[in-house]
Amino acid sequence: MSKIQKMRRKISHPFFIVNTVLWIFGITSCVDGNKNIRVYDAPQGEILSTDYTVSVEGKTVPVYKAKVATVDDAKRWIGMDNKAESHKYYDTASFAYFDMNAPVTVTVIIPAKVNSVKVLPTSFGIKPEIKDHSVSFSLDKPMKVTVEINGDWIHSLHLFANAFESDIPNPSDTNVIYFGPGIHEISHMEVGDNKTVYIAGGAVVRAVIDPNEKYRTDQSTGLRNYVPTITLKGKNIKLRGRGILDASNCTTHARNMIVARGSDILIEGVILRDPSLWTIPIRNSERIFVDNVKIIGYRANSDGIDICSSFDVMVNDCFLRTLDDLVVIKTPNHAGKAGRIIAQNCVLWNEVAHTLSIGAEVTEDVDDVVFRNCDVIHDQGREWSLRIFQSDAATVSNVRFENIRIEEARRFISLWLGEAIWSMDKERGNIRDVVFKDISAWGNQLRVDLTGYDKSHNISDVIFQNVTLNGKTLTLQDIRANDFVENVQVNP
Repeated sequence: MSKIQKMRRKISHPFFIVNTVLWIFGITSCVDGNKNIRVYDAPQGEILSTDYTVSVEGKTVPVYKAKVATVDDAKRWIGMDNKAESHKYYDTASFAYFDMNAPVTVTVIIPAKVNSVKVLPTSFGIKPEIKDHSVSFSLDKPMKVTVEINGDWIHSLHLFANAFESDIPNPSDTNVIYFGPGIHEISHMEVGDNKTVYIAGGAVVRAVIDPNEKYRTDQSTGLRNYVPTITLKGKNIKLRGRGILDASNCTTHARNMIVARGSDILIEGVILRDPSLWTIPIRNSERIFVDNVKIIGYRANSDGIDICSSFDVMVNDCFLRTLDDLVVIKTPNHAGKAGRIIAQNCVLWNEVAHTLSIGAEVTEDVDDVVFRNCDVIHDQGREWSLRIFQSDAATVSNVRFENIRIEEARRFISLWLGEAIWSMDKERGNIRDVVFKDISAWGNQLRVDLTGYDKSHNISDVIFQNVTLNGKTLTLQDIRANDFVENVQVNP
């Protein structure tokens, strides 16, 4: 048994601290004379992808595997709707990560001859070069790109190029919960005021279910629900690093990965693989910053980031590829209003549900929301790319969707008021003051649909400015609206 295997731990105490991890494992990031890159060795015991070989400036980068939604539409729908069987329907993609502080050249090699390649998002303007079995391209700054070779988009390669970290926590600090390079196991961990959880590059923290854990049974699915893997509860809390938090060993619908419930909380840099339920729910919180987080999920209700009854939340520079909603805002169960929320600079891949949305479950007002400067590289969903979905009694107002590039979509924009299976209130609400600006979308039979409920519960004051569908400027005639929609403007 190796040294790393001997040191694997099962952690359930809320403030377990690995004080000596740097001395036990050593620093495994590699510079190799090139001060512009940092590569982290994969931990022993992690099964890596053989589909791709990746190098940056000549240094080999480990390539990891991740389950993703299957290419087959019918199986994706089953995966969403039959929650107990959701884990059975998947394909496999790959991802790799490294740090950079200057322009770098990336080389990707596959077993087959390369005939074609896409590096997405297209807006990044990356021009790859093909030679036999390899693809090379340059990155001038940290970014998140997806490489699709020979038309195979489902088994794609996700590359996460990070900036160099600064102010790395000291593992001997009593306020730091430190996971160094290697494989670790945790069940539940609650993190309180002024604490930092750090997952280092080269670390894989595996979420497990302790046989002694309490649970409740979801009556609609028969599945067991446990407390979250990590709960950030209090003020001035950080969860950061370059490593991986992995929920593959948790049954479907078992638990959230990271719950934020407090104020002045930062979640930064980590990779979240295979959530079994909502990945990052933010509940009744304020001043929350989710930055440079990467989420890859395929199971039912594996939402990316759910912002619930919270204020002053920013989601920035993230990558999300999940089966269910990507970034969504809710106010469920009359738990409080939400507002002053920004989601920006993200790369998004939607498999079934909504890409950027508000609702359902809006029982309290939502006001002042901005979705901006995002790239949707795929939207294979049966729902809508950009949506406000109001099936309860509150008002949604002052919402902006702007500077968004959608490379592939099936259903484009929807503002909707009505009764749905998620309705909690008997009354319906309103949607007011929504702007869609500088948005381009490509796809077959793209639709813009505005549906009010009645004269008292309607949609009003909607502006479309510089919106294009398949390269053509949106006109008023392209918008389908019912009698309970008023004051819609299209410019130019």
